[in-house]
Amino acid sequence: MTAKPAAAAARATVYGYPRQGRNRELKKAVEGYWKGRVTADALRETAAELRRSAWRELAGAGVHEVPTGDFSYYDHVLDTSVMVGAVPPRHRAAVDADALDGYFAMARGTQDVAPLEMTKWFDTNYHYLVPELGPDTVFTADSAKQVTELEEALALGLAARPVLVGPVTYLLLAKPAPGVAADFEPLTLLDRLLPVYAEVVADLRAAGAEWVQLDEPALVQDRTPAELNAATRAYRDLGALTDRPKLLVASYFDRLGDALPVLAKAPVEGLALDFTDAAAANLDALAAVGGLPGKRLVAGVVNGRNIWINNLETSLSTLGTLLGLADRVDVAASCSLLHVPIDAAAERDIDPQILRWLAFARQKTAEIVTLARGLAQGTSAITAELAANRADLASRANSALTHDTAVRARVAAITDADGRRSQPYAQRTAAQRAHLRLPLLPTTTIGSFPQTAELRAARADLRAGRIDDAGYEQRIESEIRDVLAFQEQAGIDVLVHGEPERNDMVQYFAEQLTGYLATRHGWVQSYGTRYVRPPVLAGDISRPEPMTVRWTAYANSLTERPVKGMLTGPVTMLAWSFVRDDQPLGDTARQVALALRDEVNDLEAAGTSVIQVDEPALRETLPLRATDHAAYLAWATESFRLTTSGVRPETQIHTHMCYAEFGDIVQAIDDLDADVISLEAARSHMQVARELAAHGYPREAGPGVYDIHSPRVPDADEAAALLRKGLHAIPAERLWVNPDCGLKTRGWPETRASLENLVTAARTVRNELPTS
Repeated sequence: MTAKPAAAAARATVYGYPRQGRNRELKKAVEGYWKGRVTADALRETAAELRRSAWRELAGAGVHEVPTGDFSYYDHVLDTSVMVGAVPPRHRAAVDADALDGYFAMARGTQDVAPLEMTKWFDTNYHYLVPELGPDTVFTADSAKQVTELEEALALGLAARPVLVGPVTYLLLAKPAPGVAADFEPLTLLDRLLPVYAEVVADLRAAGAEWVQLDEPALVQDRTPAELNAATRAYRDLGALTDRPKLLVASYFDRLGDALPVLAKAPVEGLALDFTDAAAANLDALAAVGGLPGKRLVAGVVNGRNIWINNLETSLSTLGTLLGLADRVDVAASCSLLHVPIDAAAERDIDPQILRWLAFARQKTAEIVTLARGLAQGTSAITAELAANRADLASRANSALTHDTAVRARVAAITDADGRRSQPYAQRTAAQRAHLRLPLLPTTTIGSFPQTAELRAARADLRAGRIDDAGYEQRIESEIRDVLAFQEQAGIDVLVHGEPERNDMVQYFAEQLTGYLATRHGWVQSYGTRYVRPPVLAGDISRPEPMTVRWTAYANSLTERPVKGMLTGPVTMLAWSFVRDDQPLGDTARQVALALRDEVNDLEAAGTSVIQVDEPALRETLPLRATDHAAYLAWATESFRLTTSGVRPETQIHTHMCYAEFGDIVQAIDDLDADVISLEAARSHMQVARELAAHGYPREAGPGVYDIHSPRVPDADEAAALLRKGLHAIPAERLWVNPDCGLKTRGWPETRASLENLVTAARTVRNELPTS
């Protein structure tokens, strides 16, 4: 391809970069601040240095325009709430007293004040803090963070583009504040919010911004005419401002659809679109509206959410098509690189042949720069890069890792009967109650208990050879004994072994399944200071040997009470991994489901009567467009049933979900045919219980009464009040009592106190129930 004259201006850019630093310096500094070991000034300096380092790295790689404002101590949506003055009244005093402490109080809560609700950022595993708005909300501009970070980048001599959450997406992500009518629409506040955005972009212009990016990913979802009209008004008004920088409106994660004509006609200078999975749809839509004459188009042709190398020739073809549809075409990732690890070159334990297939943030940046150079100068300028890319793609396509004949034959042999329990729920539940003999409102936990420093040290000692396998197993056995003893003393009815042997609920299983690769440094932010290392699902999946039976059987041998077997479900194994992109997701899910089915059956054979298969990602992975829902939910629910349907009627199957909008998928939850589901509900004040009731959900459920993502300890009265709300929606014979989620991230003192209060609350409410 020879460069066209219109391509000469092509530049490389990104929307955002991982925040944590190569050694998770931000996590360590923030948590040190919470514990009083790091001063506020030291935290701020660590953050500033991480920003400078990221910008220098991007500029050094050839990125023409670096992003600012994407950095956050905790969450960029929370930063937006601060920017527009949307601080909940219960947090106002804390924010006024100390802005940094007040910020963290909104994120995490305090012993006296609940935090903001947390949920998933579209269909990713990133969690954002939900804005709380009402008809009395007064917005006020606070652009200090955004201006400061822009000035830092400009002081380094860099071209910089501030990135903000757009006003329409911000309002569409918000919820009615506590005490506000449930049918209140935050989008009605748009005319009140736009002057604040106008003030912020004017401040950024005064600080030296040539461009400001406004992210509107909510517009890739199905939107009503009223919502599209709001987008029209928002960018008509912002575009009409005289004191402003150029505006780039960005969308990502899917096709823009009906919102594309709205934004194409808006008086803004540029659009950014996703041309990875949504490439064909966005190309067709752009052509249908006549392109973007006179505007800048930022083309997201490198996948910002997955870690496979880009097909450079395919991307160059897409870019070549786009040259005729806009005044200027720049090259970017499809979204912020926040969703991938920093550098694949740091992975010393992965086969170098396989490492050639992987691109983390640093490698994706290089791909973007290469594509921009090829677009601007012609393919002759990147001949070597194209040849290496072709070889790497062929290496992956022809690898034995990606094709296992036995696995594929087993998937092909699946029948409808493999996905159905032998008896319907009404018969199973009678058998389970007779077998388990649990009280009304039985208490349990979700699975994990605190991962102490001693446990992490034991794993480090094993890796380093300071202890052998026998010594490590002794430490795990000791922890299991302690966890079980506490639960029995506290009065919990269905126990867990605490998962002390597990590093992560996905990685632990991935390390024992064929076809998966584990990283050592592939950390990705999930929420706040919580980072995970998603494994890489690279090939066909099978289970060489049992994964959890050893420890579950040991725990069962120590108590007369039932101990749950704990597994991560097939959809979550996909969603919280970097999944292969060379076959349909449903095929991969069935492979994982069959491997997990073997584990479920082995747990039952070993005497486990209660088995929990967690699917917290079922809602998260729901496609953003309604037309794509049915196909996804069909294979997602099928894979869960395939995992769990081989057990006897008296074996009770649980599942767990947390931190997502479950009301959207209640029918799918029903279709799982699990006997018991536990769900996050404390922060959302039992909303999910009401949604289950409205659907007529017929099985047992445990909406959480203890918010484990906050350090505060809920007292027994608070837990009892939530439990009573649950009883308004779910009858006592089908209601369980449990925390919102696992306890891995909590400390032992708060865990003990909170669970003791939970049991007290259950007993109190149990005693209030009418006797038959």
